[in-house]
Amino acid sequence: MEEINVGILGCGIVGTGVARLLMEKQKLLESRIGAVIKLKYVADIDTKKDRGIQFQEGVLISDALKVIADPEIDIIVELIGGQEIARDLTIKALENGKHVVTANKSLLASFGNELVKTARENQVDLAFEASCGGCMPVVKTLRESLVGNRIKSMTGIFNGTCNYILTKMSNDKLSFNDALEQAKEKGFAEADPCLDLEGMDSAHKLAILISLAYGMEINLGEIHVEGITKISPMDIEFAKEFGYAIKLLAISKNNSTNIEARVHPAMIPFSNPLSHVDHSMNAVIIDGDATGPTMLYGYGAGMMPTASAVVSDISDIARNIIVGTKRRVPILGCPESNIKIIPILPVKEIHTCYYVRFAAADQPGVLSKISGILGDFGISIKIVHQKGKRSNGYVPIVMITHLAKEEHAQKALQDISSLGTIMDDPVVIRIEEDRKE
Repeated sequence: MEEINVGILGCGIVGTGVARLLMEKQKLLESRIGAVIKLKYVADIDTKKDRGIQFQEGVLISDALKVIADPEIDIIVELIGGQEIARDLTIKALENGKHVVTANKSLLASFGNELVKTARENQVDLAFEASCGGCMPVVKTLRESLVGNRIKSMTGIFNGTCNYILTKMSNDKLSFNDALEQAKEKGFAEADPCLDLEGMDSAHKLAILISLAYGMEINLGEIHVEGITKISPMDIEFAKEFGYAIKLLAISKNNSTNIEARVHPAMIPFSNPLSHVDHSMNAVIIDGDATGPTMLYGYGAGMMPTASAVVSDISDIARNIIVGTKRRVPILGCPESNIKIIPILPVKEIHTCYYVRFAAADQPGVLSKISGILGDFGISIKIVHQKGKRSNGYVPIVMITHLAKEEHAQKALQDISSLGTIMDDPVVIRIEEDRKE
């Protein structure tokens, strides 16, 4: 039986999980792939740490360059994380004719176009199922299963940390800080969770997925990104009253000449299945013109779910090696010569409905002034709700608007904020739902 050699770079949580699967499921993999997947090397700067698995003598080493240079290694698995070191080692591996599997969404979102070019020049594969949505097969779904579809839109929950926090704020009425602390205690949040909370982790994944969905170059820089740090329990309770849940969404829409791509908190109706995706789970709804909406759901992170996705990529490449082929499926879903530069629509040009909460002085005429300014910008009000405790002479006024242009909404809110009767900046949350207006 043919033997295919694998080298892992990085033996943290996911690297340990991949090594465990390759060793413990060796016979299962042999029966399904038709080849022996041999873990030849695992490179990590810490070779003394107890990882709960026993490597054979000489497998766990500290020299990553030795793994990349070994002529017997067929597949390199990059699980170092971060960008610069991971980029350098991945480029070297591709240039050495190694197929590469990675779970590194930050690397791909920032340097993916360069890596795809290097892989093409050296006629090797680059696989990254685990980079977007953990064990959800969203990459394979876009690249293969939905190849006959024009993707109309994608809406996903791609960050388990934020989803856990919002779930605890909603279900258990915790404050943001208390929910964050609980997420850290349970291991759902990093010691420094800024990339998660500010939306960048989701943006990295969206940048990769829109490339696959729409045949475009990876373009992280033009994606609009907002996090969840301004969401309060008060807004979550108001949302419930109106029939909505608040989720951190990664949203893309195909407008033919441009693509909407944005990450931000949004209200979605309870009729939307994403509203019921709770705790650390991830999910995405992909709307194809032939299939209609398709939903994937699963663990977006964690040792074994992510390792499972990595091993699926290893297996795909191994099957190609067995039959003497490579690059059977294009890295970004279509041949590199067909990849286009498609502009991302500036966020100021989008049209959506808005939830807005003001802290307004409890006195006559305030509401009419707010309504007047909104009207000056062509924004009509669907719902007005004035309820809540008075605080320092101010009361919460909540509005839901009809469809409005983002640029107009932001200008109107800027003018409203300058009123002497408004305290602090208003809280603004976009509303995502099927619209007939």
